[in-house]
Amino acid sequence: MNGTVEIDLTINGAETRIAAEPETPLLYILRNDLCLNSPKYGCGLGECGACAVLIDDHAARSCTVPVGALSGKSVTTLEGLGTTTSPHPVQTAFIENQAAQCGYCLNGMIITIVALLKRTSSPSEDDIRNALRHNLCRCGTHMEILAAARSAAEMCRNEANDGREELQ
Repeated sequence: MNGTVEIDLTINGAETRIAAEPETPLLYILRNDLCLNSPKYGCGLGECGACAVLIDDHAARSCTVPVGALSGKSVTTLEGLGTTTSPHPVQTAFIENQAAQCGYCLNGMIITIVALLKRTSSPSEDDIRNALRHNLCRCGTHMEILAAARSAAEMCRNEANDGREELQ
């Protein structure tokens, strides 16, 4: 018996329908069916963070989330955050702080910081470290990643302040 069903998803703001078994990990759908390659297959156990995506603005490990559980939810990948000409402030901060070496962990780091900044606009150093504690980086760019996170928080605060000034 085939367990394939039609599943409606919102991915990066666009409605899409896919045929899949409900237990299929979201990561497989994103990479194999939708050609969204920013989430990486790392451990397959939700331990490393390379496959992180935003689900309703919360960071989640797409390798452990069954696609059938996402009805009515919004999924954002790195591709949905910004563009090459208009990157998200967190992406800009990672570029400016050269917070990558091999780049394999980068997706998870950026997604995690975006989720953190959606919860708090002024995270402390402890908040940043706590948010990133389950994201693995084997290259050793931890100091640059922390600097990028601090810089991203400042950029987001400045953008928010600019928006309030325009309203006044």
